Formats: sequence, C-alpha cells, structure tokens
Amino acid sequence: MKFELKDDWFIVGAIILVALIGFGAGRLTVPKSLPIQLNNVEKADIDKLSAEPTAPAPNSVGATSSQGGKVVASKNSDKYHLPECPGAKQISEQNKIWFDSIEAAQAAGYKPAGNCPGLNQ
Repeated sequence: MKFELKDDWFIVGAIILVALIGFGAGRLTVPKSLPIQLNNVEKADIDKLSAEPTAPAPNSVGATSSQGGKVVASKNSDKYHLPECPGAKQISEQNKIWFDSIEAAQAAGYKPAGNCPGLNQ
C-alpha cells in the first residue's frame, strides 16, 4: 500500500511542476507593451492633441500652492481645479500649471473639472 501512496504523490508533484512550467512559459511569451492603435481619428484631431495652447501663459509652472494662483490644471489634462479639490491633489508637482483666475484657465483652453465642488459648469 505504501508503494501506491508514493506513486500518487509523484503524479501530483509532476502535475504541479508541469502547471508551473506552463504558466512561466506563458508569461514569457507575452509582449512587454502593446502598441497603441487609434481608430477613426482624423489628422486634424491629432494636430489638436499635439498643438500647444495659443492662449496667454499661466503665471507660473510647477509652483506650490503657496506660490500659485487660485486655479490649478495639469499639463496632461484639459481640466482645471480649485487647489482644495481631490483632482488637484492628484496632480504631480512637475505637471501643475497655476492660473490667477478661472477666466485665465478658460482662456488657455481648460474646462472645469466635474469632480470639483465649487466650480460652475
């Protein structure tokens, strides 16, 4: 009876080993990054994404809230926030753009953030 028990453990161990090897081999064959594919995008839309804003520049870039203005936006977004809004707290310091007023942020092409209480939309 002991002989059968050893055979059972050997089979279970072999199955686990094959499963681990198969999992590892599958992970190795996955590409590191997949290419980004844009469908149904016009050339004009791509130009808008890469174009710099033509509105007046904000008062400071990368400033802290003590040095900044009344409204903050991100270089990577088209939304502006009040400094106490949750979205403003998620913007990294090197991406912050400060404006003296809501009007200045709107003139630069930014829109009010939807999750920021206190901004009229």
